[in-house]
Amino acid sequence: MANKILVIDDTTVVRVKVREMLPAGNFEVLEAKDGLEGYNLILKENVSLIMLDFILPKMSGWEVFQKIQANPELKKIPLVIMSGRKEEVTEKIPEPFEYFEFLGKPFDQRQLINAIKLAMAAAKKDRRDAATPVAGVKTEQVAVKSASTQGASSAEIQALNAKIVKMQAEIDNLKKQLTQVVTFIKQKIK
Repeated sequence: MANKILVIDDTTVVRVKVREMLPAGNFEVLEAKDGLEGYNLILKENVSLIMLDFILPKMSGWEVFQKIQANPELKKIPLVIMSGRKEEVTEKIPEPFEYFEFLGKPFDQRQLINAIKLAMAAAKKDRRDAATPVAGVKTEQVAVKSASTQGASSAEIQALNAKIVKMQAEIDNLKKQLTQVVTFIKQKIK
C-alpha cells in the first residue's frame, strides 16, 4: 500500500508540485488548502508524513504544529514545515529544529526528497528517544526489569525473534522504496 503524504498548503501550485515530484505509485498524496482542513485530515487519515505550510488561513501552520506536538501519537508522524520565509518559523521555533525538517520555498525535487528523508529520520530518532528510560527513574525498577528478562521463557524469545524478522522485512521494504526513489531521481536528472 502506498504511503499517505498530507500536503497542507493554501497554494494549489505547491500542492501540485509536491504531487508531481514524488515517485509515481509509491505515495498517495492528500491535499488540504488551509490549516483547519489539514488538521482534520491528520486526525481522520493514517498519514505517513505531513508537509505543512507555516502561513495558512483558518488555522495557521504554527497552530497546527502546536496541536501535533501536544498529541503524543501525532507527534510521531514525520513532519516537513515549508515556508518562503524561514525567519517566521525561527521566530516561533528556535533552531536547531528537533521535531521536523524545514523546507524553504521555492524548492526542487532533490530538496523535497532530502527533506522527506530527514523528517523520517528525525521522527524515528524521536521515537527511539521516547523509548529510552527517563532520567530520575529509580534504579530498582531498572534492576527488576533486567532480572526479569534474564529468566525469559523460550516463548518470549520466539516472540522477540518473530519481531526481529518482521522488523527486518520492514527495513528491506524501506530499502526497496529508497532504491525506487533514487532510480526515479536519476531518471529525472538525465
